[in-house]
Amino acid sequence: MSERRTAVVTGGGSGIGRSISLRLAEDGFAVAVLDLNEESAAQVADEIGRKGHEAVAFGGVDVSDRARVDEAVEEVRKVLGGPVSVLVNNAGVARTEGFLKITDEWWDRIMAVNLSGPFYFCQAVVPDMKEAGWGRIVNISSSSAQSGQPYMTHYVASKAGLIGFTKALALELGPSGITVNTIPPGFVDTPMLRASEQRGLLGGSVDHHAELTPVRRPGRPEDIAAACSFLVSEEAGYVTGQVIGVNGGRNT
Repeated sequence: MSERRTAVVTGGGSGIGRSISLRLAEDGFAVAVLDLNEESAAQVADEIGRKGHEAVAFGGVDVSDRARVDEAVEEVRKVLGGPVSVLVNNAGVARTEGFLKITDEWWDRIMAVNLSGPFYFCQAVVPDMKEAGWGRIVNISSSSAQSGQPYMTHYVASKAGLIGFTKALALELGPSGITVNTIPPGFVDTPMLRASEQRGLLGGSVDHHAELTPVRRPGRPEDIAAACSFLVSEEAGYVTGQVIGVNGGRNT
């Protein structure tokens, strides 16, 4: 990069978000690590700082709260001293339960975090990108939105909506120099996946499912971060509105 740019990563305190934050910092971005968990955000920002890169933690950010989203983006501008050039909407919530057991409260909560959150953040940062004539937005969706997943109807619906949101927004923002893409990860070895394994929700072990994956291993958070790194680069300026599956061949 010829100039220092600021990247915002939501849900940046753990798992895939942590890896994306680390990778973008290594790529030269000043990274704002946003997370609901203040301690997790601070740990990732400290980890980046120890590597000699620039990052600031912003904890207590509930992406479903528009007022808090707007406040957080303004804090990022003030602390990092410039507009937001890159947004990675990674924060999300998942839940497993039978369709008839889904309550209105959980349906609304999952939609609020997984779909309204990216909407709020995009509305908050797109003015910066339009003024600069350059911007990159990456939405982390889910391969379950491509294949379906039993007992996760609310989650799958929210992530499918995020894919449609990505495609529509890309068409609108392309003339302004802003690209919008989505990465639907598939079977990534994160603490959330291991917790599902322990609860018996995977229909087998992680190793069992890895053997059913064409590349014969689970995904790593770093795999998603690598794809994200490309999509926010200068070289990806002609890539927009795309669904970039990173799933070891489980979905093609």
